[in-house]
Formats: sequence, structure tokens, C-alpha cells
Amino acid sequence: MNRNEDMFWWPARVLHWLMALMILSMLFIGAGMVATVSDKHTWLLALHKPLGISILALAVLRLTLRLLRKPPPLPVDLPPSQRFAARASHWLLYALMFALPLIGWAMLSAGGYPVSLGAGVVLPPIAPFDPSVFALLRWLHRTLAYLLFATVLLHLAAALYHGLIRRDGVLRSMVWRRGVRDDGALPPASDEAGTSSVEDASVR
Repeated sequence: MNRNEDMFWWPARVLHWLMALMILSMLFIGAGMVATVSDKHTWLLALHKPLGISILALAVLRLTLRLLRKPPPLPVDLPPSQRFAARASHWLLYALMFALPLIGWAMLSAGGYPVSLGAGVVLPPIAPFDPSVFALLRWLHRTLAYLLFATVLLHLAAALYHGLIRRDGVLRSMVWRRGVRDDGALPPASDEAGTSSVEDASVR
């Protein structure tokens, strides 16, 4: 089954952009929680919990997809330092996508707070009640959130660098290109009636 080796697998692309939106939303929600003590804090917290657990679940799925299908290779002319930075930043993002929700879950457990996902679903505690542990995990959760924000900014800057300056296909590998199917072939030609005259190719 032919596929375009220069493109990420389409499920990985969908998850990438979905999780990017969720993570950015989570960072802004977290900043809003810290900045307010009004009734909005309760509302933001009610969003923060299920969103964090959703990111954790999708991170598991995304890592599984990455292990099942290797990503496109980096450009051969990419300097070794940039190659190392690209790989290190990607694995740092994965680590933070796992660590932040788990630490937040443990933090709430240590503080005696339920992790409610809505619709009556409450997750079990994963840490014993301990105010000192709660304080430590709260500091760690906040610190790692800042690190995640910095890593996301670095990731965005690198994507723009590859897309606008180097133009080496790295950014294009994570988006859909008009006129090219996911298997790398040209779209089927259409007859005068506007119907396809070529059989559908299998999608990888």
C-alpha cells in the first residue's frame, strides 16, 4: 500500500492539531485560574480537570501511533545541533503531556479534592491525602506548566523557521496540501459530469 513518506500519518496529523488546540486552551485556562479568585475560578477548574485527563488519554494514543508508524525523516542537510534539538523537544513535549495531567491528578488527590470529569464520573485518588505533598505537587505542576508553555513557543518558532526560512518540507509534513492525497498521489481526474474517472486509491 503506497503512502507518502514525506508526510506524517493522517491520524497523527489530526491528533497533533487537536492536541495543540487543547494544550493552548489548557495553558490559558490555567493562567486564568491563577489570576482570579472570583466565581470564574470554579468554572475554570471544572474545565481544567476533564481537559487535562483528555490530554493524557490522547497522549497515550498519540505515542502509540508514533511507535506504530515512524515519522518522516528530518532533512539530510539539517545541522546536528538542530537535529538533536528537534528530537529532544519532541520527546520533552511527550513527557510533559504525560507528566502534567498525572501530577495534577496526584496533586488533587493529595489535597483531598475529587477529580470530577462531569456526568457523575469521578476518578479514584492516585496519591494519599497529605497537605505537604499537595503543596509540593502544586509547585511542580505550576513549574512544569511554565516549561510546557516555553516548549510550545519553541516548537512554534521552529515550525515557522522550517516553513518560512528553510522551506524544507518539515512544516508541510504536518499539514494537508491541496491537490495531493494522503498516499502522495495526485487527486483523481474528473469527467465532464464532474464525477471521478479514476478508482479511489487506498488510504494509508
